[in-house]
Amino acid sequence: MPVITIQMREGRSSEAKKKLLRKVTDAVAESIEVDPARVRVLISEVPDLNFAVGGISYAEQESGS
Repeated sequence: MPVITIQMREGRSSEAKKKLLRKVTDAVAESIEVDPARVRVLISEVPDLNFAVGGISYAEQESGS
């Protein structure tokens, strides 16, 4: 049973996440030839304060601080 973990910033719509889950499941199932029902996908959403690039969090970047 493959388990795929996706980490991303919070804020995407439920519809966008549903689409992501379906497409990732389909791609994995097709690639390794398993039943899609055996594929597990976990989404971990990270708050902007805890997601940084170059040492500056997205929260700081968006606030201009």
